[in-house]
Amino acid sequence: MALLAYLKSLFILQLLMGFVFVVSGLIINFIQLCTCILWPINRQLYRRINCRLSYSLWSQLVMMLEWWSGTECTLYTDQATVDKFGKEHVIIILNHNFEIDFLCGWTMCERYGVLGSSKVLAKHELLKVPLIGWTWYFLEIVFCKRKWEEDRETVFAGLDRLKDYPEYMWFLLYCEGTRFTEKKHQISMQVAESKGLPKLKYHLLPRTKGFTTTMQCLKGTVTAVYDVTLNFQDNQTPTLLGIVNGKKYKADMRVKRFPVEDIPDDEQACANWLHKLYQEKDALQEQYNKEGKFPGPTIIPPRRPWTLLNFLFWATLLLSPLIKFACGVVVSGSPLLIIGFITFLIIASVAIRRLIGVTEVKKTGSSYGNQEAKKQN
Repeated sequence: MALLAYLKSLFILQLLMGFVFVVSGLIINFIQLCTCILWPINRQLYRRINCRLSYSLWSQLVMMLEWWSGTECTLYTDQATVDKFGKEHVIIILNHNFEIDFLCGWTMCERYGVLGSSKVLAKHELLKVPLIGWTWYFLEIVFCKRKWEEDRETVFAGLDRLKDYPEYMWFLLYCEGTRFTEKKHQISMQVAESKGLPKLKYHLLPRTKGFTTTMQCLKGTVTAVYDVTLNFQDNQTPTLLGIVNGKKYKADMRVKRFPVEDIPDDEQACANWLHKLYQEKDALQEQYNKEGKFPGPTIIPPRRPWTLLNFLFWATLLLSPLIKFACGVVVSGSPLLIIGFITFLIIASVAIRRLIGVTEVKKTGSSYGNQEAKKQN
């Protein structure tokens, strides 16, 4: 075990894995670009192909969580709810407290067959992130600038296109709008007080517009809302860098299913429903902090081998020529080639580190509660 942990901490192995992810991602993005010719001819075929292409990329990250770090994910829910996983279009409401909360969501998507077709209401800045933003673009992910006057037409049009999506999709909403930090929480609670809303202890005040708009646009398509509350045992603070280093975490996810017919159609009533839900989530978090677990039965869905096999395929395809080239550089003895190859490794490591930096809490920003920003909305 000590030897395995040591191997996982080796920078060269991490760099090679990063190389596989980046290069395979660029190849996948190029293939996705080529599939655009199908859009006006057969939109559903375009979508099915891109679901599988995106799976080939996202599953590499899921592989890191499940097989490299060995992170365990336990579901707290009933069997009747689990039986519906992957068999219906749903909206997912997830708390946004951790750097890898999206990855824990993806591992559940993978285990129930909806990873490639998973959707999210994402901030527009992510569209510019290589690989991630580009893949999302081809997946018809809805991007927003969080300024409603600018977003209105884009969001309505994007959601309307998804009504006839051929694969079952889980549409993720971070209703808090940004990742939780103490500073943001203080500002958020000032907003709650000014609006006469109950204060939350462990969450930010939910932004209701995204939820009510998604419910309105996907009415007749989605059949349920899954409220998911994520926590980690032993007060762990997981990071994507920790996953890369092979650190194991233990995640607990409490899932509660709400049929859409139980959620009000009226926009204000729907917004009030969401506020009440977050008050319940806050109480649930309080209980978890006291007892170290969520209430109810537990289910541990087994990990599947496909993420590992997919990564091994790309690793075999891409690392063989890289290693052969590296050996050729060393054997050549050419200072110019050696310096060039070392420069390439440095640039690659910096690029991978910057991709990881996108998930880091300390580097995430938000205009939540900023009065000047609100004047622009």
